[in-house]
Amino acid sequence: MTLRTIRHPGPASPERSAAVAGSAVPLQFTLKPGQAVDAAIAKGFANSGCTGGFVEFDGGRCDPFQFVMPAASPDALHAAWYSETFEPEGWVTIERACAIVGWRDGKLFIHCHGIWNSRDGRQMGHMLGPVTIVAEPIVVTGIGSRTAAFKALPDAETNFTLFEPMLVSEDMAQASHSGVLLAKVRPNEDITLAIEAICSRHGIKAANVYGIGSLNEVRFTDGTHVDSHATEVLIRKGRVVSVDGLPRASLDIDVVDIEGRIFAGEIVRGDNPVCVTFELVIEPRTD
Repeated sequence: MTLRTIRHPGPASPERSAAVAGSAVPLQFTLKPGQAVDAAIAKGFANSGCTGGFVEFDGGRCDPFQFVMPAASPDALHAAWYSETFEPEGWVTIERACAIVGWRDGKLFIHCHGIWNSRDGRQMGHMLGPVTIVAEPIVVTGIGSRTAAFKALPDAETNFTLFEPMLVSEDMAQASHSGVLLAKVRPNEDITLAIEAICSRHGIKAANVYGIGSLNEVRFTDGTHVDSHATEVLIRKGRVVSVDGLPRASLDIDVVDIEGRIFAGEIVRGDNPVCVTFELVIEPRTD
């Protein structure tokens, strides 16, 4: 089977994935009404002393709310792009979402994909955290790290500014494999096989996997196809288990295509290449 590929404007990086081991801090905090989502998450991370990680939304309301969806690029500068900005009227209820948390331009920054409901119906996309305002208290949970972080850096291959995992503390005792991995996968790599390879390199045989990103078309195990090169993806449930002593990953995802259609289910191992980037938090398990 030949894996689908997408051509980006810049030279391909020789390293197709990256991962950094960091300390793990379980997180649960409340986003307060009147705050922008990104500022509220930044406050929760600062209070926990964390520099990177992720949080999950399981419900919650925001007003105003802004988001974009995936789109074809209008020029040759990028392989994919974003839609116009959508701003539904009234309260928007978040069904579920995941925000990868890192740093950009010297301050905490979130990259958030999710599903929400408004007067316009059920929609999915990329939440614009600086202009989306918390309308009622929202409890979020996740995992942070005090020794590792994501940092937004220019990426020559895709011509985007993308999160890169990096160590921010030399305290390797805290950054042990008993913590978490902050990771990213580059374009044209199958996301499931890439996760398995990352786990193998770090001696992980079982794990929970969290994250968001984009895939170049999507193939589900039930035979459903998403024939859109630009997508936004949220891992609904990601697991790594040991099979014959080797890590074996399975991913159940939500995905939206350039037409705004939402799909969900388990994806085919070995047939789902990354489009632009995929950002991950991998939590080792002992079972």
